[in-house]
Amino acid sequence: MSHDRETGDELRPKWDRNGLVTAVVTDRASGELLMVAHMDADALDRTIDTGEAWFFSRSRGRLWKKGETSGNVMRVTEMRIDCDQDSVWLKVDPAGPACHTGERSCFYRRIARDRLERDA
Repeated sequence: MSHDRETGDELRPKWDRNGLVTAVVTDRASGELLMVAHMDADALDRTIDTGEAWFFSRSRGRLWKKGETSGNVMRVTEMRIDCDQDSVWLKVDPAGPACHTGERSCFYRRIARDRLERDA
């Protein structure tokens, strides 16, 4: 059996030069895209171990648990990794809004030429 990163069965994340992988988060029930964040090895391990979403904040330079201050924890129901293992997909049951602005999703605006339009 091959243990090659692209076709094998061994989890071997391909970290970027900052030690991160991109994490895409969707709602398990609706499939809605909720957020995109980053994970370091510690965040990935804690997410796997606890079943709750952990990330690495590039702006704060530290590990953080989604919902640690808001209470809007994301319970992970499934985790997937892409073919070359440089991005992770989390399917979650969110306890509240995903966005720090209070919006359900971080993707609540459309680009309309040179301006942004909010969802109706």
